This record gives sequence, C-alpha cells and structure tokens, in this order.
Amino acid sequence: MERIDDGYSATQEYPHPFIHTMKLTRAQRIRGIILGSILFPIRVTLAVLCFLIMWPIARLRLAGLSEEERSKPVEGWRRWFYHPIIWLLSRAVFFSLGFYWIKVKGRRANLKEAPVLVVAPHSSFLDMLVLCPAQLATVVSRSENTSLPVIGALLECNQSVLVSRRDPESRKEAVSELNKRVTSDGSWPQILMFPEGTTTNGRCLLRFKTGAFVPGVPVQPVVLHYPNELDTIRWTYKGSNWFQVLFHTLSQPYTNITIEFLPVYTPSEEEKKNSRLFAGNVQKVMASALGVPASDYVMAGRIPVSKLNDLSVPLESPGKEAMTLLYRKGLGPRDVEAALDRMIDRMIDRCRSGAEGTKASAEELASILGLNKKTAIHICSLYSKDDTVDLRHIYFNMAALIGHVDEISLFHSAFAAFDREGRGSLTKEELTELMGALLGVPQQSTEELYDTATEDQEQLTEESLLLVLTTHPIYQKVTKEILQSKGLPSANGTSVNNNRSLLNSSVNEDKKSE
Repeated sequence: MERIDDGYSATQEYPHPFIHTMKLTRAQRIRGIILGSILFPIRVTLAVLCFLIMWPIARLRLAGLSEEERSKPVEGWRRWFYHPIIWLLSRAVFFSLGFYWIKVKGRRANLKEAPVLVVAPHSSFLDMLVLCPAQLATVVSRSENTSLPVIGALLECNQSVLVSRRDPESRKEAVSELNKRVTSDGSWPQILMFPEGTTTNGRCLLRFKTGAFVPGVPVQPVVLHYPNELDTIRWTYKGSNWFQVLFHTLSQPYTNITIEFLPVYTPSEEEKKNSRLFAGNVQKVMASALGVPASDYVMAGRIPVSKLNDLSVPLESPGKEAMTLLYRKGLGPRDVEAALDRMIDRMIDRCRSGAEGTKASAEELASILGLNKKTAIHICSLYSKDDTVDLRHIYFNMAALIGHVDEISLFHSAFAAFDREGRGSLTKEELTELMGALLGVPQQSTEELYDTATEDQEQLTEESLLLVLTTHPIYQKVTKEILQSKGLPSANGTSVNNNRSLLNSSVNEDKKSE
C-alpha cells in the first residue's frame, strides 16, 4: 500500500486517523480519467442490477411473518433457500465493483466458538465485503438506514440490530438485544460489528466502543488489509468524500483485499466484568496484527476527539474554526473581544434562570457578533445540533483559545456560570456541562473527574477542581489543551492575546449581591 503523507497529525505518537487525501501523480490522474470513463459506468450499472434483483428476494424472505415471528431467528426453508441466493448476489455486487479476489487468512470461528466477530479498521462502506466470507453474519446498523431503498430491505432480511444514534434509549435497547442474541446458545447467527464506530484512514485503531464486549462472550477479531498501489478505500471525516472513494476505486483495474481471521479471544473473568478492559485488550491485539498504534481517539457525535480518562478532548477545537470564520468575515481581534464582552454581559443577565436562560438563537448570536444569520448558524452548528446554542459554550471555549482572560479568571468565571444556585460547589451534571463548555464539545460523563476532585471532601469546590486540573498527571493535560492555542493568528497575521482579567463583577458576585 502506498504511504500517503498528507501532513496531518494529532500528536507525534499517533497519526491523525480522521483525515485522508489521495495524492495522485499526473500519470495516475490521466489513467484514472481514461479507465474511469469506461469502468465506472459499467461497474455501477452491474452493481445496481444486482441490488435490484436482491431487493424483492430480500423482502420475500420475511414476507408473511408476524412481528413476533420476525423477532425470532429465521429458520427452515426461508433460511436454506434465500440465504445462498442473497450471498451469491452480494458477492456479485463486489465482483462487479472490481473486487475479483478475496484473500482470506486464518479460519472463521463457528457460532459456538465466537458469537461475535469484531472487524477493524473501518475504512468505508466497501468494508461490507467482509460479510461474504463471514456468511452474511448479522450486523448492527443505524435505524435511519432502514428508510433507504434496497439497503432497508437487506437490513430487514439480515435481521440486523438497529440503533439510533440520537436516542439514548435506542442504544440501551440495542445492547439488550445484542446480549440476548449472543447468549442464545447458537439459535441466532453470528453478530458482526465494527467497534470503532466510524471510518478512519487506518493509520491507527480508534478506541473501541464497548457494545460488542458487554455480553462478555468470546469474540473473533477480524482485520482488513487493502494491499493496493493506491489507497482509494478510505472515507474519512475530512478529505475524500464518498463519491471520490467510489470513483477512484472503480477506476482501478481491480482492488485487492485481505481478510484475516485472528484467533478467538476469550475474555478473563475480570474482562467479563469490565467491558472497557475487554474492548481495550482486543483493540491492542488487532492493532498489533495490523502494525499500527491502538489509540484513544473516538468520534463524539460529529467531532473527532481523544479520550483522557472520561473526558473528550477535541482534536480540532470548534473555537478555532469559529475564530477562523470570524476573521474571514472581517472581524479583527478587538472586534472579537468586544463581541465576547457583549456575550458575557448577556450571560450575566440570564444566568439566574439556568442553562435555558443562556440559550441564544442564531438571530441573537448574529446580533452579538455583528454578523449575518448564515454565519451565526454556521457557528451554532459547531456547538449544537440545531440553530440555538448555549452562549457559555461559545464564550468560555473561545475566551480560552484567544487568551481573552487569564487562566484563573477563566476557571473562576466558568465555575460561577455553571454554579446555578451560587452555593460554591458543582454537581456531577454541572461539572459535565462546565467541561463541555471549556473544551468545546459535549461531555458524556465526568464522573471520574468528579470522584478524583472530591476524594477528600463531599462537595466539588472551585479550589478542589482547579487543584486537580493543574496537578493531576492526566487532567493537567486537559488544562494545557484548553489553553494551548493562545495567540491564534488573526486575519492580518497578528497574535490575539491580552491575558487581561474578566469583568470585575463576575457571575458569582452578581448572585451574591442579590
């Protein structure tokens, strides 16, 4: 495989896993255009024909069954008749796309040996070719995919475990269903999962999600290799999009893939009780087989982050992107600082009503920043899933980045802003919101940080939190991450960094004066 150095790296220790770009020579581009103009339409047409044939067959497999019957594994003639047809057509799809040969190393474990197959690295939608040597094992998929033509029918035929990324209850139900199937003593087919949860450039393995490991049953690691001259398979957070991946791959005379079944990993008693430990150890085994690092990177929503204990630290801060956008729109350093001052004034006026009181619409954010609504919506999207945003998240994240305040003032003001009742301490939920604002990404949990900071006392005070964030060997890295980007270049190349104190009247003082 050609090594592609695109200059992106999150740290010197681990390569950045969320960016992949293809660098083609002039000869490769010319060859791609010539072959692509011929092979691409032919291969797409053949693949579409195969899918169209599969569509009604997939529907027929479960036709006439009640909801109760569909909740049980398909058996009898519906399995032995339809399964080989779907398998053959699935293989035909990938054959038409140029995957003429599948090299298989190792032996696939049977259902009794390993109810779960875990596959990595996850590079793109083309990884689904692994289902052919896996005999169409059941997959875990987003519930939103069921509405897609053909794909929805195939997921239904596969009796896939469905999960909605937006619904926490759906995740719990999916874990429960997964646990029921893998402990069914062989009545359900094997489950195939991509524990990274998203696609990467394959330079390291992301931290595995624990879903496949919660049941505590043996798993078989499966690693994918694409030993080709051009690495056209990768579809990542930034870089090649899905069409480029498809076009460049289908423009090659053929594409090689090696699927390696590693020995079954049987968890110890400790690993059965600790799914995080189980997942981490399997990740290391697979990383070793691939010759890449096992990292703590994950995709939190739509943002790539690294995990430091229970905290999610963004690889690319939303505040940086917001600042770049503001500079491009003509705002200078003083304009940005004036906007932040207006923002803190608005927050002080509203903080008494809690988190909802600090919510702002895109129109209000546009007014504070002095920009049009379209730009404000873009900034909102960096911090929120809709057109409203918590002003505290924007203020504290951006203030930390540009050095609008000194470190002590920053933490003092942030603590006060999330101490809704002005009692001088934070709950676990308030701490989670606070760290999300400072880091610029929502935090799933900060329980470990809370327990560490309250080890010798009952309440989380400002002093105890600051002590942990500045002295703890792991959490002090988070503090450095928050403050590392001071002196961001502005549109004219100057450095933005006042390090001046925050408003003389802090949120906490405002509360006390009531």
